[in-house]
Formats: sequence, structure tokens, C-alpha cells
Amino acid sequence: MTDLTGDLALALTLADSADRITLDRAGAADLRVDRKPDRTPVTDADLAVEDAIRALLRVQRPRDAVVGEERGGTSGDAGRAWLLDPIDGTKNFLRGVPVWATLIALVEDGAPAVGVISAPALRRRWWAATGAGAHTRDANGTSRTIAVSGVGDLADAYLSTTDLGSWTEHRSRESYLSLVDATWESRAFGDFWQHCLVAEGAIDLAAEPIVNPWDVAAVQVLVQQAGGRFTDLDGVARYDGGTALSSNGLLHDAALTLLQQP
Repeated sequence: MTDLTGDLALALTLADSADRITLDRAGAADLRVDRKPDRTPVTDADLAVEDAIRALLRVQRPRDAVVGEERGGTSGDAGRAWLLDPIDGTKNFLRGVPVWATLIALVEDGAPAVGVISAPALRRRWWAATGAGAHTRDANGTSRTIAVSGVGDLADAYLSTTDLGSWTEHRSRESYLSLVDATWESRAFGDFWQHCLVAEGAIDLAAEPIVNPWDVAAVQVLVQQAGGRFTDLDGVARYDGGTALSSNGLLHDAALTLLQQP
């Protein structure tokens, strides 16, 4: 593992550049919106952010691979690859809901090593690097180290997902509802935010039946460095398994058992 200090600093700089673009385009009257083949929306802001980050990476890390939600790419056999989600929560971005973020991750030898999640409309940012802990910047500008909760019983746990309907299409809504019934409280904070809330100990579990690698690579290193656990719904610690479960670690196996029920 290389020294990640410079990579984390670069990722934070990339997030600064992204924030300037997204804040400028949020709510713009001339915002252009198209639909991708999977019928999810993409805006000119998504494309502008990814293009800006790619341009900076070509200068700063020309040998690294880059994979983005909008422009594609492949990590191939590269030891280092940057994964980019220019706007996670595009539907929120379109509707004026402030819960959206730029996600930037560096994957090194197959494992996420650096992650930055920047949500400028919330005035929040989260970041982590392997061996360096997990951190956030609050809305008042104060930065602090974060850690997962100590809740050890599902009956006391706070759970989140993205969209209940997605469980019907991609996994099992019944299995998710069994986890809902076993927990104290549930919400659908959705997308990146729920995993960040797990990392900072505000909630205890976040589960998703369908994700892309760029959706959760930054999340994985953040949750792990905060003392939690991140796996796919089969219990494998990977960002590219197509599903996601983040937790404080104490509740992980119990949640997996319920989610894997038919």
C-alpha cells in the first residue's frame, strides 16, 4: 500500500472543484436533463463534474485508471483506479432536495483506499483513507473524527434503505421487511447519506438491493475506517457486488441472516 496522504489531499481538491460546479447548476433554469438507457436521469451538471475531475486526474495522476458513472471506463489490470459518481442522488438534485453528493474513491489493488463524499447543499463532507480514520466536516465548518454507534441489538437499531420498491425488483421485499420488523426504527434516507449516517453513528444499518461500484466504493472505506463493517448482501466485503450493507459491525451478521431469507 502506498502512502495515501497525497491521494486523499487530491481527492479533497477534486471535491472542491465538483462542489463549485454542482452548486452553480443546482436549480438553474437552463439545466439540461436527459435519460440514460436505464431510464435514470443525467444532467449537464453530472457530465460537467465528471469531465472536470477527469481533466484534473489526467494532469495529477496520468497513470491511474478512471471509471465514472457517466463516461464509463474500466480499471482493467490497473493497480490504481479512481471511481467517480459526479452526482449521487440526481433525482434529488433535479427536484431541489438538497441530499445529493459527489463521490470520489481511489481503489488500489482491488480495495477502496481513499473515499470522499461531498454534499455541498447540505454543507457536509465526509472523507477517509486506509489507516487514517474517518472524518466529517459539519455545516458550521468544524471538522471532526467520526465513529459508528455501539448499538448491539437489532431491537434498538435504526435502519435505512433507498427505495422499498427496489427490493421487490432486485431482491426480496419480504426479507427487508423482516429486518424492518426486527429493528427499532426505519427510514429511507437513501443513497450516499444513509451510509454516511452509519459511519458517524447517527443510524446503525443501511441496506441496498442494487448499487453500482461508484455508488459505494467511497462508502466502503468511510464505514470501515469509522469502525464499522461494509459488505454486499452475501456478506462479502466488496464494493462491486451489486448490493450493499453497511453497519456498526455489531449488528451485521444478524442483519445479513434476515436479508438472506427467501
